[in-house]
Amino acid sequence: MKRIIAIVLSVLCICLCLTACGETKLADGKYTVNVTLSGGSGRASIESPAALTVEGEKLTATIVWSSRFYEYMLVDGVRYEPIQTEGNSTFEIPVVLDQDMKVSACTVAMAEPHEIEYTLHFDRSSVKGA
Repeated sequence: MKRIIAIVLSVLCICLCLTACGETKLADGKYTVNVTLSGGSGRASIESPAALTVEGEKLTATIVWSSRFYEYMLVDGVRYEPIQTEGNSTFEIPVVLDQDMKVSACTVAMAEPHEIEYTLHFDRSSVKGA
């Protein structure tokens, strides 16, 4: 009896570990995901949830800033230009879920352009179909 209980508990433990550690792949499509922004001066913000597009292994989020004065973003050294010319600055950037992502954004809201460093975090548990 003790052996059966030990086997059942072992199997249950393995299942829990696999569930907690395993990542479920998102099917191609459009979703929303909660995103948090930290860093910078604390005056800027971004819209959350953000639009998320999945195509194969590539995840792309649409970042909408609270300001129209961002001219570009840098993600892993790659420069991304705004995807629209009116309204608040909006960018499509590649993202990784459940990891802090270091990014930079160049603002011209001050007398001279400044690249400001931020951290974005996209929460996998908040992903919903759009």
